[in-house]
Amino acid sequence: MTAIVKNIPAGHELLITRFFKAPRTLVYKAWTDKEMALRWSGPRDYPLVESDHDVRPGGAWRGCLRGADGVDLWQGGTYREVVPNEKLVFTFGWDTDKGTSQGEMLVTITFADKDGGTEMVFLQQGFVETKDRDGHRGGWNSAFDRLAETVA
Repeated sequence: MTAIVKNIPAGHELLITRFFKAPRTLVYKAWTDKEMALRWSGPRDYPLVESDHDVRPGGAWRGCLRGADGVDLWQGGTYREVVPNEKLVFTFGWDTDKGTSQGEMLVTITFADKDGGTEMVFLQQGFVETKDRDGHRGGWNSAFDRLAETVA
């Protein structure tokens, strides 16, 4: 099953393409293995400190990012599509103080062999405001810098 988000307004999606000098199987594993995810997930100033994910269609994932100030940011969702070493599709939402999501987005990640390494294409859809998209751009790019260091 392929998850599709329809009628996304212009500017309400985030597309990031990154190249990693590592095999595709390792880059994919960094997304799906709890111990590896704890080494790179989250921006440098808000690293992932707790992670639980059931990587299968319909499986849930949840994680906690913690700032230097001790503030926890919880996020989670459900896997929609899992093609080992090729593609991950999952929902993404932030938890609020009341334990409910602030809105669900869709993330699609593809992994492909390229020039002796891996090209990862990351697409996050469903932002309500462009400022939220831009904030996520900085956070994801910081995390992807950490991912590059982890798989190097």
